Amino acid sequence: MTDKLFFRISLAAALLALVVVVLGAYVRLSHAGLGCPDWPGCYGHLDVPVAEDEIHRANSAYPQRPVEVDKAWKEMIHRYLAGVLGLLILALAVLAWGRRRRPGQPVVLPLALLGLVIFQSLLGMWTVTLLLKPVVVMAHLLGGLATLSLLVWLVLRQRPVSALGQASRWRPWALAGLVLLVGQIALGGWTSANYAALACPDFPTCQGQWWPAMDFQDGFVLWRGLGISYEGGVLDNEARVAIHMAHRLGAVVVALYLGLLAGHMLRHSPPAPLRGVVLTIIGLLALQLSLGILNVLLHLPLAVAVAHNGVAALLLLSLVALNYMLNPQRAFYEHPDPARQPASTVA
Repeated sequence: MTDKLFFRISLAAALLALVVVVLGAYVRLSHAGLGCPDWPGCYGHLDVPVAEDEIHRANSAYPQRPVEVDKAWKEMIHRYLAGVLGLLILALAVLAWGRRRRPGQPVVLPLALLGLVIFQSLLGMWTVTLLLKPVVVMAHLLGGLATLSLLVWLVLRQRPVSALGQASRWRPWALAGLVLLVGQIALGGWTSANYAALACPDFPTCQGQWWPAMDFQDGFVLWRGLGISYEGGVLDNEARVAIHMAHRLGAVVVALYLGLLAGHMLRHSPPAPLRGVVLTIIGLLALQLSLGILNVLLHLPLAVAVAHNGVAALLLLSLVALNYMLNPQRAFYEHPDPARQPASTVA
């Protein structure tokens, strides 16, 4: 009974984490990241001020940030869901610690997730109080994706999978692909946080040139002065172009690597579960490249931009699943001791 409860909470938390990540992208891309100028409330409330007198008091308290109800609700809904996710992860940590002496019970991962979600909440606060500082915004994105990835790994660990024979020889190459993808997602977060997505309004060229003037030194300064509002971006054209082009070049590198890896694995007739994951990676990769190009050609429509973030999260999870399936620890779950069958399903 408890094993099922732990699995169901893990699965619910993973699904909610995906929703929170995509919703966070929507909030950022709809320019609602400062919809509430304080934290954790909104203009001193736990909800959004909507009554005329409440709005008047909020505008008096925050004259530099007048109330925009639609943006404020976007931000607060995101915070509410993130709060529920934090409670689910807390429940997992409490359950894991209470059952820590049971064979096969994961303990370190739930506790690590609890620490990560606490740090993630601090990043959410700093995103507001530091006025969308790009390095904080990017770290908040990566923290959300790390939380999602670890929750999916926790879910996968609770279900045995079939033996994959010699497929584990691809393990270091799959890990390298995961690292490359995380780097590319970080570049995407840096591009978005610095409002550089439209620095190149054409494709495949940029501002009509194959190699336009770029300022990589200024474009990749991680920390600038305090008290600066980064809403709308503060970089000049050449710095934004440098960021945008770095993201484009990174996409080429990641696409070539993952495409070659997937093609090589398929040529060696992998087992059916592994083949399904590899085909999923190929499909998501093609979709992600298409969305990236559409973002440029259509000048960053909100639906396409949010989908670009969502597919990036799904592509990351497919790489997480691939690495899980190739992980040598998986052998423990493939041939459980019949006498310890219940424990093996939650190892």
